[in-house]
Amino acid sequence: MNRTELTACIAECGALRYTPAGLPALDLRLEHESSVEEAGAKRQVKAMLKALAVGAMAERLGKQAVGSQWRFTGFLASPRNGKYVVLHIQDFQQDL
Repeated sequence: MNRTELTACIAECGALRYTPAGLPALDLRLEHESSVEEAGAKRQVKAMLKALAVGAMAERLGKQAVGSQWRFTGFLASPRNGKYVVLHIQDFQQDL
């Protein structure tokens, strides 16, 4: 199972581009902060993550403001020849 759910704010948003297949695509950088329990102790977590939205999701996400907070769901994958992971966004909704 490869499913990721993350509350994060949009730290950077690239320009809407098109894939060779003609689909709209949007590159983003998401910023996450939280507090979790690990081994019985509270731990502050901060992470920056590259993200990608394709199709109608890219068009919808491109209308959101940088700095706005959302709950993103999707899956993790590495780009070709990449040594990092990218969150492929399949849905997002306002973080309540």
